[in-house]
Amino acid sequence: MTSNASKETEHRELITFRFDAQEFCVDVMVVREIRVWTPATPVAHAPDFICGVINLRGSVLPIIDFGARLGLQLTTPSSRHAILVVEIGSQIVGLLVEGVSEILTVPPNLIQPLPDVALQSAKDFVSGIVAVEVRMISLIALEAILPPLAEAA
Repeated sequence: MTSNASKETEHRELITFRFDAQEFCVDVMVVREIRVWTPATPVAHAPDFICGVINLRGSVLPIIDFGARLGLQLTTPSSRHAILVVEIGSQIVGLLVEGVSEILTVPPNLIQPLPDVALQSAKDFVSGIVAVEVRMISLIALEAILPPLAEAA
């Protein structure tokens, strides 16, 4: 088998998590760790979807309310919530999610493009749909989760 053929058949490992009644996933290779909810210190003038920051072994880790970032309601964190610490490009951030479910190993053919009827805002955050049995899991485009950089004054 050629290396191109093997890449086309390589399975992806995805970590799934919940928000509300929906399931989402990200590539397991971008996940650095999963932490229990830790209250965050608010940041002045931050967008609503920024919960604040926490101390992660001496580093300041911004926490993004995943649901609020997608335009859903703000989360009231509790002990059942988790922080998914992910690497987006060169930045490490925490995503506040309702809970981490499982790690899925899926072949590339189970990852489908978003239907044309989806709103552009959904397409900005979701790079595909993973169809597993009766479940439809949104594959998150993590690069879209970070807030846009503030324009220079």
